[in-house]
Amino acid sequence: MTSSVLSLRIDSELLDRLQEHAAKRGMTVQDYVIRALHRDDFDERFRASVERVDAFYGGPCSPGDHGH
Repeated sequence: MTSSVLSLRIDSELLDRLQEHAAKRGMTVQDYVIRALHRDDFDERFRASVERVDAFYGGPCSPGDHGH
C-alpha cells in the first residue's frame, strides 16, 4: 500500500487534546488520528452494509427478530 501526505491546520487546543488522547494510548498523534479515521470509515461502511441488507429483506430487523 502506498501512502500520501495530508497536511491540515488545526487550532492548538485541539492538537493538545489529540496529543493527550494519543499519549494515554501510547500512540503518536499521527497513529491516533489515522486509527480514528479508519474507525469512522468502518462505521460508515458497516452502516451502509446494514442498510443494504435491510433493503434486501424489506426493512430493518427488530432485536431478537429471527424470522427473516
